[in-house]
Amino acid sequence: MAGVGGNGGNGGLTSAEVAERVAAGRVNAVASRTSRSTAQIVRANVVTPFNGLLAALFAAVLTTGRWQNGLFGLVIVVNAGIGVVQEVRAKRTLDRLAVLTAPRARVVRDGAVAEVDVGAVVADDLLELRAGDQVVADGAVVASDGLEVDESLLTGESDPVHKAAGDDVRSGSVVVAGTGRARATGVGDQAYAARLTAEARRFSAVRSELVTGTNRLLRWIALVMVVVGPLLLWSQFRSPDTGSWQEAVTGAVAALVGMVPEGLVLLTSLAFMLAAVSLARAQTLVQELPAVEVLARVDVVCLDKTGTLTHGDIVFDRVVTDSPDEVDEALALCASAPDANATAHALAGSFPGGTWRRTGGVPFSSARKWSSVDTDGHGTWVLGAPEVVFPDGGGPLLDQAADIASGGRRVLVLAHAPSPARDGVLPAGATARALVVLAERVRDDAAGTLRYFAEQGVRLRVISGDAPRTVGAVAVAVGLPGITDPAQAVDARTLPEDPDALADVLEGSVVFGRVTPQQKRAVVAALQRRGHVVAMTGDGVNDAMALKDADIGVAMGNGAAATRAVAQLVLLDSRFAHLPDVVAEGRRVIANIERAAVLFLVKNVYSLVLALVVLATSLAYPLAPIQLTLISAATIGVPGFVLALGPNTRRYVPGFLGRVLRLAVPAGVVVGLGAFAGDLLIRSLDPGGGWVAGQTVATVVVLVASLWVLSVLARPLNGWKLALLGALVGIVAVVLLVPALASGVFLLDVTPQRLLVGVAVGAVAAALVEAVAGRGAR
Repeated sequence: MAGVGGNGGNGGLTSAEVAERVAAGRVNAVASRTSRSTAQIVRANVVTPFNGLLAALFAAVLTTGRWQNGLFGLVIVVNAGIGVVQEVRAKRTLDRLAVLTAPRARVVRDGAVAEVDVGAVVADDLLELRAGDQVVADGAVVASDGLEVDESLLTGESDPVHKAAGDDVRSGSVVVAGTGRARATGVGDQAYAARLTAEARRFSAVRSELVTGTNRLLRWIALVMVVVGPLLLWSQFRSPDTGSWQEAVTGAVAALVGMVPEGLVLLTSLAFMLAAVSLARAQTLVQELPAVEVLARVDVVCLDKTGTLTHGDIVFDRVVTDSPDEVDEALALCASAPDANATAHALAGSFPGGTWRRTGGVPFSSARKWSSVDTDGHGTWVLGAPEVVFPDGGGPLLDQAADIASGGRRVLVLAHAPSPARDGVLPAGATARALVVLAERVRDDAAGTLRYFAEQGVRLRVISGDAPRTVGAVAVAVGLPGITDPAQAVDARTLPEDPDALADVLEGSVVFGRVTPQQKRAVVAALQRRGHVVAMTGDGVNDAMALKDADIGVAMGNGAAATRAVAQLVLLDSRFAHLPDVVAEGRRVIANIERAAVLFLVKNVYSLVLALVVLATSLAYPLAPIQLTLISAATIGVPGFVLALGPNTRRYVPGFLGRVLRLAVPAGVVVGLGAFAGDLLIRSLDPGGGWVAGQTVATVVVLVASLWVLSVLARPLNGWKLALLGALVGIVAVVLLVPALASGVFLLDVTPQRLLVGVAVGAVAAALVEAVAGRGAR
């Protein structure tokens, strides 16, 4: 095949010209990344206000010499470690996925064809293109023999595009038929695909209500601590109960640590990580932990047709004919043609073999839009577009072709002629003998997945770069709610640019064709403008920016690397059917974390109440950091973690933070006042017990009341929840009744009187918790 060489010849570049371009940096290597770097991941998870606050308090405790009171510092390491490990694991998986589909390229150099690494292609290289090749750089076609490329990853258009000499080809497209040569005009970062995804490569975090609500709480608490902290430290130094500066610092740190919901952040990270691990077993990669939760809140899913609802190729649908025997033989020959294209491959499965013998023919090309086969004794058979083979129309069969095509199907006509085609010209005297109907291959799991979303109240919008009727036909085939006829699909070229007007159209229509990458972004923005939480699925470079802008981006594992890089979720095996599993997992996580969050915030509230009380009374803070660690582990950490892993099918309801506070604040106030009452009561009954006696009783009161809070939140109580409560009560009893644990580790001085007073006051607090919080929890 003829081609054009380096600076005008057909032998391609010379070795000297290649070396010159390499020295100038005009190579095809692209400095790409799939996600944040490892250093960025570590920094984002370690350097946080939350970790900084706990680290400062941990350092203060270490100066007192009481190592037990510094155990809360382990939370810093564990919480940061979970986030780092999960993101690094996702990064490594994605890096493996991001290997270019075509790792080698064929170039003409020094007059010969050679294979080189994709990154070794240089500007002005002469690329040799064959069926199945991925185009690795932008270029201008210099020679073409039936060259057709699939640009669906770039444009969303699934139909192959014919390329003649002088036409442009773009990196990322795939050769599906014919051969050709192209001069590389855009390499590396200058290539079309690289430019299109340059902005998409910038990392953006998932917007999570759980994370946002927790961060808002941390800001409020930090503000309270800035005000209360110095006053609290001052009051502890003035308290007659603290005999040394170490005791004063310990009391102040205990109050401040108690105000920080460190367990909530840890539990959220753990729940997200375990959900991510569970989804990984189902071939779903979670690149950012909060993505699991966000998908549970999604109320609109925007779907790309090609690669999501369909496999991106065509399949044989049916034949319309009055002479099936002859037609079957003719189609068997068309399917077995040596220059088989996508249509031939679609026919091969339905028309294998045959008894007729092929004697010649004309190969298919997009320019001609037809092919022919000559037979031994049965004439010539032409397969092509009806409007090309019979430009004047006519006949009932051709009228039927128009009706079928209006439904979004691809229709070809099979015609018989007595003589063969000559010089690429249709044979004379052809008569239509059959219609061959082709359809896109719909994913087996698409209909069931769409049905699930419809049942869950999630709206669906199909936005595709393909022809509106084609998209509409697929939508009807999979049973998409809101469309019953392919003609109802909207041509995106008629969509308004005004965001509000666009949002109005999106509320009334569900299928859109001829959508550009910029319009996909506009669709996402318009839906978000109306308050929707939007998920976007896709597999092509043309989907990358819309995936980035959406609240949650879902990429197919076999799609473009740039698309996988910006998505929060990657369906590794490209099965759309995994999305219901992700939604269910997200709903379980968010519902359970909300329930567990109340436990953590109750502690924050009663810690603040006790801090305000000691400020007003100048008494010592009635709990030590190690005692708060016991309370947190037995009544919050362990049960909260178990509850977060339990089954929960509750659908997402907005207002996470408000609901949590409505339960946590009254319960926390009751527990805090109960602890203070127990402290005062034991001081009057046991004047010689001092600060230690008050700490012991306050600890017992908080344990009893907090376990009751747990029982309220765990309702309805079933077997495993009752077993959990029983085990926790048993652990608390062992700690209080074994002196080596009570006094040696947790700094408690337990006597029968103090234990009895603590249980009694705790029971009263539990009754009040039931009155103020029990009804709300149900």
